[in-house]
Amino acid sequence: MKVLVVGGGGREHALAWKIAGDPRAPEVFAAPGSDAIAAVAECVAIQATDIAGLAAFAERERIDLTVVGPEAPLAAGIVDEFRGRGLRIFGPDRAGAQLEASKAFTKRLLVEAGVPTAAYGEFSEPAAARDFARSLGFPLVVKADGLAAGKGVVICADAAEADRAIEEMLEGGAFGEAGRRIVVEEFLAGEEASFMAITDGRTALALATSQDHKRIFDGDRGPNTGGMGAYSPAPVVTAQIHDEVMRRVIEPTVAALAARGIDFRGVLYAGLMISPAGVKVLEYNVRFGDPECQAIMLRLRSSLIDLLEAAIDRRLDQVRPQWDSATSVCVVMAAPGYPGEVRKGDVIDGLDLRGASAKAQVFHSGTRRDGERRWVTAGGRVLGVCASGARAQDAVAKAYDAVAGISWDGVQFRRDIAWRAIERERQR
Repeated sequence: MKVLVVGGGGREHALAWKIAGDPRAPEVFAAPGSDAIAAVAECVAIQATDIAGLAAFAERERIDLTVVGPEAPLAAGIVDEFRGRGLRIFGPDRAGAQLEASKAFTKRLLVEAGVPTAAYGEFSEPAAARDFARSLGFPLVVKADGLAAGKGVVICADAAEADRAIEEMLEGGAFGEAGRRIVVEEFLAGEEASFMAITDGRTALALATSQDHKRIFDGDRGPNTGGMGAYSPAPVVTAQIHDEVMRRVIEPTVAALAARGIDFRGVLYAGLMISPAGVKVLEYNVRFGDPECQAIMLRLRSSLIDLLEAAIDRRLDQVRPQWDSATSVCVVMAAPGYPGEVRKGDVIDGLDLRGASAKAQVFHSGTRRDGERRWVTAGGRVLGVCASGARAQDAVAKAYDAVAGISWDGVQFRRDIAWRAIERERQR
């Protein structure tokens, strides 16, 4: 069997690693992959957004299954192109990818489907956006409508901050085309969780729960990032809440997509806010989360290939993934300057020739090998250092023990990943 993983970051490293260890012993390719992914897959020099090039490669190599990691090729229609050529690919088509590519599309669909979410308005004119913000009250949230790598969300405490965010997006072009239209919505208080399910367009199957840490600094301070760490499971998602999410969020969303004629066979990733008042949807993504995927792949004991193929073939009702009962954690180590302009090329100490650590599983988000075969930084998020333990505090201790042995000039990372889970353990 031949499997192609599209992408080259930490999520794709985790997917390629999991697929390479499948009992079917598949031949794994990654496009474009990375120097680290090359340890588990054959990397091919085709960019993730070169859809025609990827499709031609899949045809030429007789690829049996393509798995798309990042959102950009999904939004650009890679699934439409592959399906049109008779190629098997896991992910939603361009129409389904609007769930992530357009926050306004998502809000409309949620409201139509009766899925609980924050009150909102969508705008392309600053004056109307400012007026709505004042009518909504503060704090509130201003979001770029399009894809902004997880950074197009600004929480505004007052009118001045809202005006600034609106101006920067609509007039200053802070997020380019992604911010030409914005969503202004009420601020939801509570605890966030990442709830991912796989759907074949009819059936939805929940994956292990997880919780991300978006802010750059400890204590959830500072600007939003693509994610500074994650852990699984998320204890805030109790059995009761899990059932509520499936019944009131995931299943109605699947039905609403189908009613629109959208053939969605992929990941539904609901970003949730959980409070005593109930569960509301903050956003939807249409692919595995990053870094949540890294933590979840560490816990998946059954075949990922079987799961993805069941979604493609519309037989998800016939499979049940098996999960390790342990807690897994992923600590992201980032370059100086992240989430803004970052410095690249710093030499990383503490990794062996394969880019691994003796103490934990390391997934590479932004690294490369230099001319002297040393590992150097090549992105904002550089490494995801992962470990598992019987309890959250055990997994965290292992992960941070490994983090302590890895270094480069200016490295930054949060020191409180999974703190909510640890607090719950201490209160038992």
